[in-house]
Amino acid sequence: MSESRNASEISEVETIRVGVDLVSAARRNIGFLRVVAESQWLHDKATVVEAIRRYDELWMPLISDLTVVGSTNTPMVLPPFDVEWVWFCHTLNPVSYQKYCESRFSKLIGKAAIFDEENEEYALLRCKTIWTHKYPSEPFENETDLDMPIPVVTNQELLVEVTKHRFLYSMFPEAYRSEIVYLIAARQRYKGFLYMVQSFCDECSRLVPASDILLMWLTHQSYPTVYAEDLKEMEGDMGKVMTVWESVKEKEVKEIKILWEREFDQPFDKAGGEVVLDLDKVKLVKPPFYWDVSYTDVNTKYKSMLPRFLLEVCVFVRLNSRMKATQQNVTSEFLRLGMSRCHRELKLDKSMSNFCYDSWRKAWHLYCEFGTKGIIVELRHHGGKCFKGSSLQQTVTFSWNDFLRASSLTLEREVAQQVRIVASVTPPVQAPYLLKCVPDRVTDDSGSMISDVILRMNRYRPQEGRWLSRTVLDHAGRECFVIRIRVGEGFWRRGGENPSAVKWEDRIIEIREGSWSYVADSIGKAPEKVVGMATPKEPPEQWKAAWKFSTGDELMIGWESSTSLSGLIFCLGNGMSPESSVKLLNGRKMQYRVKNTKSESKDEENRNKEEEEGKEEDEDEEGFVTLVRFTEENPTGRATALLNWKLLVVELLPEEDAVLVLLLCISILRSVSEMKKEDLGCLLLRRRLKEAKLGARDWGSVILHPYYSSSSSITSPYVQPWYWNAKAVMTSDKADYITRQPALSYSLVEGGDKLYKRGFIT
Repeated sequence: MSESRNASEISEVETIRVGVDLVSAARRNIGFLRVVAESQWLHDKATVVEAIRRYDELWMPLISDLTVVGSTNTPMVLPPFDVEWVWFCHTLNPVSYQKYCESRFSKLIGKAAIFDEENEEYALLRCKTIWTHKYPSEPFENETDLDMPIPVVTNQELLVEVTKHRFLYSMFPEAYRSEIVYLIAARQRYKGFLYMVQSFCDECSRLVPASDILLMWLTHQSYPTVYAEDLKEMEGDMGKVMTVWESVKEKEVKEIKILWEREFDQPFDKAGGEVVLDLDKVKLVKPPFYWDVSYTDVNTKYKSMLPRFLLEVCVFVRLNSRMKATQQNVTSEFLRLGMSRCHRELKLDKSMSNFCYDSWRKAWHLYCEFGTKGIIVELRHHGGKCFKGSSLQQTVTFSWNDFLRASSLTLEREVAQQVRIVASVTPPVQAPYLLKCVPDRVTDDSGSMISDVILRMNRYRPQEGRWLSRTVLDHAGRECFVIRIRVGEGFWRRGGENPSAVKWEDRIIEIREGSWSYVADSIGKAPEKVVGMATPKEPPEQWKAAWKFSTGDELMIGWESSTSLSGLIFCLGNGMSPESSVKLLNGRKMQYRVKNTKSESKDEENRNKEEEEGKEEDEDEEGFVTLVRFTEENPTGRATALLNWKLLVVELLPEEDAVLVLLLCISILRSVSEMKKEDLGCLLLRRRLKEAKLGARDWGSVILHPYYSSSSSITSPYVQPWYWNAKAVMTSDKADYITRQPALSYSLVEGGDKLYKRGFIT
C-alpha cells in the first residue's frame, strides 16, 4: 500500500512560496460566491452600476488612504457586500487591477486576510464607522431604487468584469469543495501547476488548469498584493494560463496532460479536479444527479433517519513497460472493478487493450456511498479451468478511509508488476435522502399487526380497527417510519361479525417514527410516536380532493383531463408560513429532468432542449411530482424533493422535511386511486414483498458517471439515478411476486378485499 507521488514533493522545495492561507481563503471565497449567486438583487443592472460607482468613487479612495506604502499589513476593514463583489471581480484580472491602482493611487492596494466570522464582523463595523465619517451623505448599504432610470456607467471595463463573473459559483457548486482535506490537496496541485508554468511555459501554447487548481488560482488572485509579490518572477508566464471563461481547445488540454504526466508521473485529472472550462463548443458532461450544498438538515429530529454520504471516484490505469515483452497478456487479461460492500453484484470490466504504456487512461468514473467502504480491482485472465469465464490473477483494494488519510486524496497500487492503478476521491458529503414505502401487514387501532400471534398475546381479545400499513425503508434497507391508513372499524368474529368501513372523513393517514417491534418473525407492533397525520377535507368546488396535514400544510388536487394523469394539478399551501411559496409540478422537473447523457455541441443541446420542452408529458413522467420551493434567496425556485406517488418512492434534500414529502406521496396516491377507481399504486397489497438481498445492489449505492455509462455496454438501471428508470429499479422483484400470489392469500380476519376496495377505489 503506497500513497502516490504528488505535486507537493516538488513544489515545497522548488516552486514559489504562497503568502496567504489558500485553504482558509478558498473556503471563505466559496461561501462568498454562494451568497452572491443567491442574492438576485445584486445582479440587477441598476444595482451593479451603483455598486461600481460606490467602489470606484468611494471605496477605493477610502482603502487607499488607509493603506501605507511598503507596509505588509493591510487594513482590517471589509467594504459593503455589493462593493466587495465588484472588488473581487476586479482582482480576478490582475493586470488590469494593477494598472488601475498604479494610475489612480500610485500603489497596489491589497485585501486583508479575514477568514473567521468574528473578525469579519469587526472589520465590517470598523469600515462602516470610517465610511460614515468620511461620506456622511452616502449610505453604507446599496440603496438603489430599481424604479428609477439606470444611471450612466462610470467604468465600462468594470461593468464587463462584474457581468462576466455573475455565474462564477456555478464552476464550484459541489459541497465537497469547502472540505478542508479537499482544499489541502488542491493547494498541493496548485503549487505543482505553478512549478509547471515556471519550468515549461515555453513548451505549451496555453496552460489549462483543472477545476481544483482553478479554484486556488482565483483565490490567490483575490489577494492582489500577495499574488503580485508571490508571482513577480512569473508575471509574464501567467498570461499563458487559461482564464475562467475562455474556450479551451482539445489540443491544449492534451498538452497539459502530457506535461503533467511527464513531470509527476500521475494523471492530470482527478476526482474533483477535471477541466471544467468550455471545451471549444462542446459541453462537458456533468454529474448525473444534483449535488448542491445543503447547510441545514431538518430531518435530524427523526432519530430513525441516518444521513447518506456520497463521494466521487476516478480510477486511472497505465501499463508497466515490462508488459511489452508479453504482448499476449494485453488481449487475454482484463481488469474488473467491484465494491467492498453494498453492491456486490457490480462488475465493471475493462480490457487491457484499452490501456497503454506511455500515458494514463481513465478506466472508471463513478459516485459511491461511503457505506460501500471502498473499491476492489481484480486482474483476471479470460478462460478458467473449463475454458469459460475468467480466472482471478490478483486483487488490490482501495479503502475510503485510506484515501482520507492521504493528503492528496490519491492512492496508487501495482497489480502483478504489470499494471499501475491510481485512484482518487473527493471527501464524502451529505447527499439527498432516499426513501421507499413497501407493503406490510394490516394493523389494528393500537398499531399491532393482525395475527394469531398478537391475538394469543392479548388473551384472544379481538383486535379492533383495520389500518392498511406501509413500511418506509431508506437506501440501505433500514426501517425509518411506518405509514398507516385507517380503513375499517370494529373487529372480526366467527359467525359473521366483520370490520366495517369507516366514514370518508375518518380515513386518516398517520406516520409513526421508528421501526417495527417484532414479537415473532415478521409479526410486530408499530412504533408509538406519531410524527405526521393527514386528514381528508371536503374540497373546494374546482378541486377533486383536499387534505389537511399536521405540518400545517393543505393539499388540494385537481384533474384537468379524465384520460391522462399528466392532467393532474396540485396546490400546496401553508397558512403558518405564508412567506414560503411552494409548488408541486407534474413530472421530473429542474435538476431531475432526464437529459441526454452524451457530450454534445451547445447548438445540439439547445435544439434538444427546445424539442423536449415542446413535447407533451409522456408516460415516463406519470407518477412523478417535483416539489419546488420559492424563497427570497431562490425566486426562480429550488427543487427540494422528487416523489413518485405510484411507486411510493421519494428523494429529498436534507433541508426538506421527510414526513411532509411522505404525506404528500401517500395522499396523492389515495386521491388519484379514488378518482380513477383503480388500484394505481398496489394499495391492495397487504404483505411484505420479497426484495433484493441486502448488500447485493443496495439502492443508490453506486452511480456511474454518464460519460462512462454511455461509452460502455453497461445498461443496468441500478448504476444510474433511480428516477431515470424508476419502474425497473423499484418493481423488478415486486412484479413477479404479485403474479404468483393466490387471490385468497389474505386472512378474512383482516377484513377481506371488499373492505379495502371500498376504502380506496369505489
